[in-house]
Amino acid sequence: MWLLNSSIGRKLIMSISGIFLILFLLFHMSMNIVALFSAENYNMICGFLGSHWYAVAGTAVLAIGFLVHIGFALMLSLQNKKARGNQAYARQETPKGVEFASQWMGWLGIIVIAGLLLHFSQFWYHMMYAELAGIENEIAATDGAGFIQFYFSQPIIVVCYLIWLVALWFHLSHGFWSALHTIGWNNVVWLNRLKCISTIFATVVFGGFAIVVIAFFLKSICPCFGFIGA
Repeated sequence: MWLLNSSIGRKLIMSISGIFLILFLLFHMSMNIVALFSAENYNMICGFLGSHWYAVAGTAVLAIGFLVHIGFALMLSLQNKKARGNQAYARQETPKGVEFASQWMGWLGIIVIAGLLLHFSQFWYHMMYAELAGIENEIAATDGAGFIQFYFSQPIIVVCYLIWLVALWFHLSHGFWSALHTIGWNNVVWLNRLKCISTIFATVVFGGFAIVVIAFFLKSICPCFGFIGA
């Protein structure tokens, strides 16, 4: 099957799965913004997306999309490394016109994966999984706002999340337009426009997530920010 055996097919699968994950990030970021204004409404959304069958099914689809994206990214990286042969060991300067994100996409991907694993261990495990498995925590599994306040009051966790979000910004700013380019939106007129749109989109997603992290950290150290998530 050409989708699996050719580099073009693999890039297409990686691009489609990437766009799927990007749409999820946009939804997740929008959901998190609610926590800035109302803990009650945020917890209501968490309750709706709790351990119901559609939430579990959606999580499974998301996990499959994530594994497909990572799997094909690794396959393409190994394929490119094999194609370079001995040149892979030669020290080369960054080619002119090649973006930082493109050159370091592999390392950025590793940081993004590490951030996701941290996020899953702190939120998904103690919320959806805890509800499914009947595990009791000090914070109720349905109290998403409580978990946000707990984790984002810890400076080390805040720094880790911000590093993750910076890596995510670079990954998205390149990956978004590259995915659309691979799918077929690759004419000369639109290429620079897509790069600009990707940068704006990555900045919006980064800003949406980062403002929640920073706002709840400020709330934990200064009473004047007590209105956040009230």
